[in-house]
Amino acid sequence: MGIGEGSVPYQEAWDEQRRLHALRVADEIPDTVLLLEHPPVFTAGRRTNPEDYPLDGTPVVQVDRGGEITWHGPGQLVGYPIVKLPEPMDVVAYVRRLEEALIRSCTEIGLGTTRVEGRSGVWVLGEEIPGAVADPAQQVDIGGLTLRMGLKMGLDPRLAGPEYAPSNAGQRGDDRKLAAIGVRVSRGVTMHGFSFNCNPDMTWFDRIVPCGIRDAGVASLTGELGRTFPVGEALPVVERHLADVLAEMRALPEAA
Repeated sequence: MGIGEGSVPYQEAWDEQRRLHALRVADEIPDTVLLLEHPPVFTAGRRTNPEDYPLDGTPVVQVDRGGEITWHGPGQLVGYPIVKLPEPMDVVAYVRRLEEALIRSCTEIGLGTTRVEGRSGVWVLGEEIPGAVADPAQQVDIGGLTLRMGLKMGLDPRLAGPEYAPSNAGQRGDDRKLAAIGVRVSRGVTMHGFSFNCNPDMTWFDRIVPCGIRDAGVASLTGELGRTFPVGEALPVVERHLADVLAEMRALPEAA
């Protein structure tokens, strides 16, 4: 929809999402994904805590997605899939698929990433601390984030994989979130989606508690790879893997 000098104001993209959502609900368009950059903006999902907002009073857009507060802006690839979910509808499985597309993209780019128990998104793990033992009192019960894809739908083993790392309970340094995910599903069709940090100004995240997480950091491809990695370089890689993962989802047989 627009990157670089063509970056798209948040409200404009949100209006376009709603327009496309109505068309997709009515089966007047196929599944559609908007890929873009935004000018700098903070957005807050429904679960955002008041103490996580910017301390300096910077305006925040209230949105109807899940998740908490985050930042969008230059250097970050944002994706908004407008997708009709197959039956039986499984929103958690859909989130896992968005993660999978980004994990595959990172693998192609040359960066190892993973999922972390109890936390959505795509993560770079902190370094293991020699001799450290995980503190059970700090471990996260993954509960509602369990990968429960497809008991009836059929399971793609690549999406079950070894990608779940145990929650960080003091056994390694700070984990770093490379991609955030927050979605909304209405009338069986998705809105909102993911943000993928390519080469943003990371100081924007210092004004908030990103995603409400205080015990982890935020990562970018540029910072992790040690070279500038612009959105334009990530765009075709993410587009290809996202198309593959969504095609796999549509190909699963519906439950009887």
